[in-house]
Amino acid sequence: MSRILLVDDEDSLCDLVSSALRFAGYEVSTEAGGLGALAAIRAAGPDLVVLDVNLPDLDGFEVCRRMRADGIVTPVIFLTARREPGDLRTGFSHGGDDYLTKPFSLEELVLRIEAVLRRAQGGGNGPHRLQCGELVLDEDAHQVFVADTEVELSPTEFRLLHYLLLNGGRVLSRMQILDYVWDYDFEGDAAITERYISYLRRKLGPHGSLIRTVRGVGYVLRASGP
Repeated sequence: MSRILLVDDEDSLCDLVSSALRFAGYEVSTEAGGLGALAAIRAAGPDLVVLDVNLPDLDGFEVCRRMRADGIVTPVIFLTARREPGDLRTGFSHGGDDYLTKPFSLEELVLRIEAVLRRAQGGGNGPHRLQCGELVLDEDAHQVFVADTEVELSPTEFRLLHYLLLNGGRVLSRMQILDYVWDYDFEGDAAITERYISYLRRKLGPHGSLIRTVRGVGYVLRASGP
């Protein structure tokens, strides 16, 4: 059982997220401030830290910077309401491993935790790739290849393919896809899912057939079989 430290000063959010992570099979402890988080990290050595950026005493970026300065390599996923590219760069430059903007879906957080832990436990700093047949998505380089030929995708198309690959062989509903790709509070046209599936299939060429439609349910990415 992986141990996760959740650091957030919003009590209601902390309770909701910690309950969801425990339900997903993780051992969870919580802290409400940056200084307390640093003390807990040094004392308990969690496997991963889910770290809010806006904390009352020491912001999450500084917490992560101090961790790295102390030689602590524990993976960090930032949670923040900030959406500017500069904040994203700051997070990664301070040693963050992933970055999730509020509001977010609990399912997405769990998937990202799984991906970061898998990468950390896999050892080394090599590229982390998701693959289905000749279709390869390189998370670190943010590139997609089909039979060794790079395919240019928009950020939304990349995010959609990433979600399908993370859940390879699993049927995803249109609502699940909306939650992950467009955030759970999306209030636009739900048909956008179908449009982007169509865009993605077209860009992947013959390999677009890996994305199957499950009538009345949603979509699944599957290399072979019915």
